[in-house]
Amino acid sequence: MAHYNSFEELEIFILAKDVSNEVWQLMNETTLRNDYKLRDQINAASGSIMDNIAEGFGRGGNKEFIMFLSYARGSCTETRSQLIRAHDRNHISAETFKTVSAMTIELEAQISKFINYLRNSQRRGSKFD
Repeated sequence: MAHYNSFEELEIFILAKDVSNEVWQLMNETTLRNDYKLRDQINAASGSIMDNIAEGFGRGGNKEFIMFLSYARGSCTETRSQLIRAHDRNHISAETFKTVSAMTIELEAQISKFINYLRNSQRRGSKFD
């Protein structure tokens, strides 16, 4: 958080936005658009990744940011679970599943690394400056 002026600059936010955009594309270009419950759930979960990163950043303290990053990581895992259901229901191909699922796995790893960075940081957050 020390050298970032906004959450939009964070690599994890950029990756989360990419995941959300991929999900949006799937919702509009596949039969997932007709599976209303699953479509709404995966849209909400993928958006929640971005939203929790932004909200945690906006809190200004590392402890709160870590808490919201853990929510974001959970939403990322939830998105991957819903991708599994979309694949199992033949809404998306195996190739598409593999590609988007890999994005969520990478994002989850990056969020975990950022959580570890914040835990080990001597800086407590911008609201303590």
